[in-house]
Amino acid sequence: MLALTLLKDPLYRSYWLSLFTSQMGTWMQAAAQAWLVLLLTGSAERLGLVVALQFLPSLLFSLPAGVMADRYPKRNLLLFTQGGMMFLALFMALLILTGQVRYLHVLLFAFLYGALNAMDLPVRQSFTVELAGRERYPGAIALNSFGFNTSRLLGPALAGVLMALFGVGVAYLANALSFLPLLFVLRRVAPGPKAEEGDGRWWREAQEGVRFVLENALVRRVVVLVLFASLLGMNFQTLVPAYARLVLGLSAAGYGALLSSVGLGALGAALIMAFTGKPKPLRLVLGVFFLALAHLGLFLPLAYLAPFFLALGGFGMISVLINANTLVQLSVPDRIRGRVMAVYSLVMLGTGPLGAYLTGLLFELLGGRLAALALGGAVLVVGLYQLRSWPRESSLPV
Repeated sequence: MLALTLLKDPLYRSYWLSLFTSQMGTWMQAAAQAWLVLLLTGSAERLGLVVALQFLPSLLFSLPAGVMADRYPKRNLLLFTQGGMMFLALFMALLILTGQVRYLHVLLFAFLYGALNAMDLPVRQSFTVELAGRERYPGAIALNSFGFNTSRLLGPALAGVLMALFGVGVAYLANALSFLPLLFVLRRVAPGPKAEEGDGRWWREAQEGVRFVLENALVRRVVVLVLFASLLGMNFQTLVPAYARLVLGLSAAGYGALLSSVGLGALGAALIMAFTGKPKPLRLVLGVFFLALAHLGLFLPLAYLAPFFLALGGFGMISVLINANTLVQLSVPDRIRGRVMAVYSLVMLGTGPLGAYLTGLLFELLGGRLAALALGGAVLVVGLYQLRSWPRESSLPV
């Protein structure tokens, strides 16, 4: 298996382990941030606004970040983005631990952290191909998805324990410290070659990536599906805390357990993808149907089934994302990889502001169960539409 081969590579193994540590901290902070907003405001709509602000920079900065990823050494860019996120998390931890945090601070932090993340994502995805090699990339994405979703499973549960014992600020502090191993490993990686300079007009270079997405039938279809799935079905950062506190009335530990249910389902999908070979469009469509079933299941007045349906949602989400990401990455030339992945990131994360706010607003207007029913019905319609024929198998990447 390519994933196991990669782990035998000392440099890639160090990178993967340090990235896993950082992702653990990120998921701990995500759980803490949502809980902090609900403690400060008690409003699902206000929580949706925070999540929206965190994803909004993807609309503004993804395309320029893609151009930068193709122009400059990716390792240097990652040192900047990862270091910036570490200092932001540390600053928020100090505000919370000293009792000075306010809702406005959370809004500002969410926007700045989201801006760095919007720059980081296309660079990191391109850097993974550069570090692993194109021929080993399917194994790299399966391995990275396994780490990402293991951290999604463990991070919120650990955050719930830390918040119950020591308060919300400790989770932010843990995230700040989690960046240190990754920064150390990145310092050991050679900067890599600098690409040829463009004409200085980033929007013209960005257009080349947009044109590729629009003109490649398979990539265009995948990106459109991800757009609607992200908008309607992947808003777990708003859905889970609002459902846990406002519908089920759970404590911080119970909320962490629900978030971990999403991670458990996601981990299952990552493991299946690691052992089942190349991606398939059909798996994208099945993932959308799992997302729909997860939301529709939350409409039922059976609280004990909520972990099962959230696990189903996590499974569907990662089935969509792994297949979509791999299909796009294997279809794009190396020369414009950063710009194409920037378009993909813009679509995946840029729909987050509207989707997160929509989820919170529906909770406010309809209540938790009816909001889940409305979202599940919308995702189901998307899945039914995607059952129409896809590009022929012969046109798929090898």
